Amino acid sequence: MANIKSAKKRIKQTQVRTLRNKIRKTMVRTAVRRFEDALNRNDLESAEMALRFCYARLDRAAQKGAIHRNAAARKKSRLTQRLNKLKSASA
Repeated sequence: MANIKSAKKRIKQTQVRTLRNKIRKTMVRTAVRRFEDALNRNDLESAEMALRFCYARLDRAAQKGAIHRNAAARKKSRLTQRLNKLKSASA
């Protein structure tokens, strides 16, 4: 355990930041799961809405530093590819 006051403060700050990042990552995973559920139901309308919601969550998590911006871009790209694949299969 830290003895120096600044080190103790750093430990507290790290715990708070870790908790915030965990919440943000959970929100991203939930949004992605809802999108995947819509895809599995072949519901294009709700999948598109869920994808927009995923974009917002991923962008916010990247902006706040919970995930890397390239990781967010990669996830957005892969989710979009899955939606486009479903669109082309249903057309």
